[in-house]
Amino acid sequence: MTSHTWWLLLILTVAIAALIYLINSRLRVHPFVALVVVTVGTGLAAGEPVADLVGSIEDGAGGTLGDVGVTLALGAMLGRLLSDSGATDALAHALVDRSTDRRLPWLVGAAAFVIGVPMFFEVGLIVLLPLIFSVARRMEAQGGTKGSPYVLLGVPAIASLSTLHGMLPPHPGPLTAMTGLHADLGLTMLVGLVCAIPTVILAGPVYARWIAPRLADVRPDAALVAQFTGAGPAGPGDRGDDGTATASRPRVPTALAVVAVLVPVVLMLLRTLAETVLDESSAVRSALTFAGEPLMAMLAGLLFALGVTAVRTGRPGEEIRGSLTDSLKSIAAILLIIGGGGAFKQVLQDSGIGEAIASAARGAHLNLIVLGWLIALLLSLTTGSATVGIVSATGIIAPLVSGGGLEASLLVVAIGAGSIGLNYVNHAGFWLVKESFGMDLTQAAKTQTVVQTLVSVLGLGMALLLSVFA
Repeated sequence: MTSHTWWLLLILTVAIAALIYLINSRLRVHPFVALVVVTVGTGLAAGEPVADLVGSIEDGAGGTLGDVGVTLALGAMLGRLLSDSGATDALAHALVDRSTDRRLPWLVGAAAFVIGVPMFFEVGLIVLLPLIFSVARRMEAQGGTKGSPYVLLGVPAIASLSTLHGMLPPHPGPLTAMTGLHADLGLTMLVGLVCAIPTVILAGPVYARWIAPRLADVRPDAALVAQFTGAGPAGPGDRGDDGTATASRPRVPTALAVVAVLVPVVLMLLRTLAETVLDESSAVRSALTFAGEPLMAMLAGLLFALGVTAVRTGRPGEEIRGSLTDSLKSIAAILLIIGGGGAFKQVLQDSGIGEAIASAARGAHLNLIVLGWLIALLLSLTTGSATVGIVSATGIIAPLVSGGGLEASLLVVAIGAGSIGLNYVNHAGFWLVKESFGMDLTQAAKTQTVVQTLVSVLGLGMALLLSVFA
């Protein structure tokens, strides 16, 4: 550890403390402004050339918004179309009527587990938000729920999506680690599932039952809830007093609404299968890879919903366009904050702070599985990217691995688990959860950060347990 490495670690600590202070102090600085200010200060303190700093900020914000922002906008439009048709409300009504408060978190967690197989964390959460908000609103109306129903249902979704994103092929990070460590695909997926299922249960429904009563005042912005559930003011004759569509306008059948949600899921899953089993020169693989890109898949779901809405409900085009425009207003702040988080992540990476963390971890004398997990954890924390954490940790660990087999598969799981721990202010997913559920920083840390850290630690524990048989 050189003095420069210690200096970079100190800068990181001060940057995170400053960000927390600016947002939570009496100043109440908007998170986007706080992120930009801290990002500039971090880059200057770390010695990044002034000529490069602005470029890092632009690349980080633009890259993150390119990956997440456009998809989030399309997802918001899709959710608005389904809520206007009354479909998500009908689906939520069916779930609540046929289940109990104790079973609902398990059902949402299971739905997120299926959706999370082909989808990135942020995309999967965007797809699930209409269902989570609609069911939670129904639970609020019925009463009797201990704590916030939004936390009770949101935590299992976060646990499932983050576990699959980090620990299980065919997500890009685990797939890269599997290739770099020469692990077997079938064995890695089997080991990943064995580790993932108990992890999701404990970090999801079990933790949700404990934390929801302690965050009883968590409720998303009313405009966002109304957008995804249709529980807000509408034109005359469009909605009843409970916010659902009235008989004066035909509804989109719930089955078609479910299909609209599943269109992007299926396209992403087909892409994953094509990349796994088809040759790189295959034209079918190229077509499915293109269609399964998150942006294209979500666009396909939106276009399907547009067609269904126009045909089945008879809504005029001008009214539909107005709904789509309104859907973007409630996520504008979220998009800016996510972009700010991306800028912070990029500056940490370009300034050398991420490499300083990796250098410190390499000098530790630890069990190989623990070392891979720790390096991925620290790199993900400093760069704000689980994929960067996995890829970098794999490159560091690969020379130390003698061959494939169970050990290599366990390392893939451990490195993936490490990459999703300590998910905090420089991760786009943290801000997406915080702003979507209307949380302050402390509440977001008790949900997003704690849940993903639980997933990380439990994943490591399961990998160590299975290593007994390696």
